[in-house]
Amino acid sequence: MMVHLPGFDAYCYSGGKAFNAAQPTIVFIHGAQNDHSVWALQSRYFAHHGFNVLAVDLPGHGRSKGAALHSVEEMAAWLLALMGAAGVERAILAGHSMGSLIALEAAFQAPRRVSHLALLGTTYPMKVSDALLDTAKNNEQAAIDMVNIFSHSSMAQKPSCPGPGFYTMGGAQRLMQRMSAINPDQLFYTDFFACNAYANGQAAAEAVACPTLFIFGSKDMMTPPRSTKLLTSAIKHGKIVQVDAGHQLMAEQPDAVLDALFGFATAPA
Repeated sequence: MMVHLPGFDAYCYSGGKAFNAAQPTIVFIHGAQNDHSVWALQSRYFAHHGFNVLAVDLPGHGRSKGAALHSVEEMAAWLLALMGAAGVERAILAGHSMGSLIALEAAFQAPRRVSHLALLGTTYPMKVSDALLDTAKNNEQAAIDMVNIFSHSSMAQKPSCPGPGFYTMGGAQRLMQRMSAINPDQLFYTDFFACNAYANGQAAAEAVACPTLFIFGSKDMMTPPRSTKLLTSAIKHGKIVQVDAGHQLMAEQPDAVLDALFGFATAPA
């Protein structure tokens, strides 16, 4: 569905379900050079099992209009404005990679509007190497190839992949290429720069009071589990789940990710 915001419209995948004010809402936030479709398998299940779903396309990504935003703080403020425009006062926020920083910052900016926080493939600081930043700026296709290789634990499909012929690495590569085609203004560099520059993560993490879930890929080379100690130490009440996957854990292990998310979202308070 399209949500009207001042200046441009924003797209949110809702799982084909109309908004029901009596139900809880979960907001899914994608990472760099991606769109809402990375959450396809998880978001549709939630939509058909008692939740309102907003799987967003960030500005400049997918079907949302406008230019890509240049900082995590701006993206978090945009997300909160989108929730308000969609009639969502309070929600579960689930973010992957760059999206996890956006979710964390949104919880810092408006803690009363976040009931639960799920951070997937996250770390802080989320530093990007100078070599990858330079490649993203000057040779986006090469950066896509690099990140696609780094983000998957193997070329072979995991048992929980949707079915025969589903090529996880190929699908991820085509999605990133499509983002370049519809927004050629150095989108990958803009996203990576925002991750690299974000400096409020520790303060935001220390302020988190709501239930929190960390989901890590045990073979993640982009945000390896060993790099996550600052966040997990700052949010001591957070639950940690590890799945057998790389950075693109929602596609590599969709069932395990869904089980962890749904169990977290439906657990008694």
